[in-house]
Amino acid sequence: MAFIQHSIAQLGPMAWPLFICLSLSLIILLERTVLVLFTSGRRAPWLKRLECRQPLQIDVLQQQLASHSSLLCQGAAMLLSHAQQEKSLREEIAQVWLQKQRRRLSSGLRLLMVIGIISPMLGLLGTVLGLIDMFAAIGSVDGPVSPALLASGLGQAMYTTAAGLCIALPAIGGAHLLNLWAERQLAKMEHVLNHLNLWLAGIAPRSQQEMQA
Repeated sequence: MAFIQHSIAQLGPMAWPLFICLSLSLIILLERTVLVLFTSGRRAPWLKRLECRQPLQIDVLQQQLASHSSLLCQGAAMLLSHAQQEKSLREEIAQVWLQKQRRRLSSGLRLLMVIGIISPMLGLLGTVLGLIDMFAAIGSVDGPVSPALLASGLGQAMYTTAAGLCIALPAIGGAHLLNLWAERQLAKMEHVLNHLNLWLAGIAPRSQQEMQA
């Protein structure tokens, strides 16, 4: 509690806007990190069995994959549940599912980028306000200007700039890293679902490297 009060005193009028940006960025980064941990599965052994053209029971495989939390297994289970449909219809179903996952994986990243952009601006605004206060204090003094008189204004100016940058750097960096992870996951899921759709149509994947890419 004392730390918060000290921070508010140091940051001045920009304290609460910066605290709001910090809280939102931490919440989004934490929620996205949990999503990454729970939906990123290891290399699936059933992919190798498909590549080796081993016989598989669709119903059994679907139940096994549905129990996993990884997006790859969930997507494969979804496609297997439509195994009786035509190949073109399964492709459309897979595309709709991938679009839904794209929205899910990119949720909050735009807000994180916005926070990364406005946080330095808030810090810069706090710097300007701190300098204004400092010059106002200097102008009201008739005698010599003491270092203590300059310290409060310069402190507020420097603290707000540093706080804005400390919020912006992890927000922008985290947003870019999470977006790269999301694109990689979506590309992998699309690749595997296409091969699985071909397998359901009676066409086996051509190489083990393609199945594990």
